[in-house]
Amino acid sequence: MMNKLKLTILFFIFSSLLSACGVEETSPPPAAISVTLTPNAANVLVDQSVLFMATVYNSTNRAVIWTLSGIGCSGATCGTISSTGLYTAPATAPTPASVIVKATSAADTSKSASATITVLEPDVVEWTWISGSNIRFESGIYGTRGTAAPTNVPGARQDAVSWLDPGGHFWLFGGYGLDSSGTTSGDGGELNDLWRFDPTTLEWTWISGSTDREQPGIYGTKGTPDPANVPGARYYAVSWIDPGGNLWLFGGLGYDSAGRFGLLNDLWKYDLTSHEWTWVSGSNSRDPLGIYGTKGTAAPSNVPGARQGAVSWLDSDGNRWLFGGLGVDSAGNHGWLNDLWKYDPTSLEWTWESGSDVFMQPGIYGTRNIAGPSNVPGSRVWAVSWRDASGKFWLFGGLGYDSAVGGGTLNDLWKFDPATLQWIWVSGSSSNGQAGSYGTKGIPSPSNVPGARLEGATGVDSQGNLWLFGGDGYDSIPWEGQLNDLWKFDPTILEWAWISGSSTLASAGAGIYGTKGVADPLNRPGGRYGALSWFDSQGGFWLFGGGGVDATGEGGYLNDLWHFIR
Repeated sequence: MMNKLKLTILFFIFSSLLSACGVEETSPPPAAISVTLTPNAANVLVDQSVLFMATVYNSTNRAVIWTLSGIGCSGATCGTISSTGLYTAPATAPTPASVIVKATSAADTSKSASATITVLEPDVVEWTWISGSNIRFESGIYGTRGTAAPTNVPGARQDAVSWLDPGGHFWLFGGYGLDSSGTTSGDGGELNDLWRFDPTTLEWTWISGSTDREQPGIYGTKGTPDPANVPGARYYAVSWIDPGGNLWLFGGLGYDSAGRFGLLNDLWKYDLTSHEWTWVSGSNSRDPLGIYGTKGTAAPSNVPGARQGAVSWLDSDGNRWLFGGLGVDSAGNHGWLNDLWKYDPTSLEWTWESGSDVFMQPGIYGTRNIAGPSNVPGSRVWAVSWRDASGKFWLFGGLGYDSAVGGGTLNDLWKFDPATLQWIWVSGSSSNGQAGSYGTKGIPSPSNVPGARLEGATGVDSQGNLWLFGGDGYDSIPWEGQLNDLWKFDPTILEWAWISGSSTLASAGAGIYGTKGVADPLNRPGGRYGALSWFDSQGGFWLFGGGGVDATGEGGYLNDLWHFIR
């Protein structure tokens, strides 16, 4: 008790002495005002807007003063910004195109935060209607076999196959549609005609096959070319072009050597020099089952089962790869498949590399953007595929099984490395039936993704970007139907950009053809599925036919040829 009393007296005396010396107790200084601004950077198209949010800390006055500046602009040429932080880009991008947005604290004008905007001009996006009709159900005009003519044109069709040869010519084979005597009522059938298009002269040439639909295959002797050989009429086949420029064709739904209709697993080669077909592998009869052998081991007896709607790739060594489709598994079951095969043209042997030998398999997605030996896409049909500049294989969408064995339309994007034999789930959903997330036209974003779809048209440009047009699937609502949206995927940043077309089926409407041969920003193909596509040597994207909407808004088989530039 005495100790506490002594301490109290000492504290009182010390405080009195401090007061007598003029020393007062002080409070800690107030925290400095600071400002943050989000986002700290943005890309904005001319005449478009983005909202910025400024936050003032350590002040009861949260107001900010907004200003714009830039090396290449001043005043309104930098754009405008409202009191709420809504920036609107000018009608023309400044040079250089950077604009600085600055938010300054009204309470302390020495405190501010800044963000950088890049103002982008929209790409000039123009479609040109080149050839064919703007009305559905047009029959083919074949002319003379082997002779080009400005009046020649393939009949309206969907689900044919295509190639691009070393000379830059476009090729198409078969599909389901109208032959030389087709009617405007859409009385179509399976075709086996082979056509070549010259993008320089803009003329078609009928090369091989029949002018009539539903023709049986003439197989000849396996491994022996013959002028009489020709694959039977079919659609939903797959194709490759080898390093020597020869065209390869596999399977589909069509006619065997006896004229019987069914699923096929025949492999054919067309020699561009001799103009002869060779039956290389598989059966000349419909519906053969798959002989898988041992996974990873080639064998002369191995062969994929008959199938339609598979996808294909060609690797840097010239091997042909085949994935999935609707077909016949090792037990003779018919259904969606997820088996991956490799064909070696030197040994003439197939190897089962990945996936299951039994139908109806769910996807094993793993972790997004992480490769794993157990990862594998679910069984599916009517997906689309690309090969990028580094030799990796890409797979998107289709109709099949998601991670929960839920059957439906998909929008998952996968990458396969043929060196490691591993799949990576890159983008999209592990569940079916997803709407598209379009974002701003022309601007890539991590959140952008095409809606689930099947039977799109695809290509790879000279920079290695993957392109996807239309298909039957889901828009942004999501409503399901025939789409006319064009997308680009950049495999270096792993982002999609919506380039052209409509984000909703309601706004897609009929095709707008304009004048044949004249580019126009207002032109656009109607929504469609099962079309063909090519990229030319100048980077132009070409689109042919499919099942879709013509200039009058009517649906049916088409034979219009389009050219796209940007």
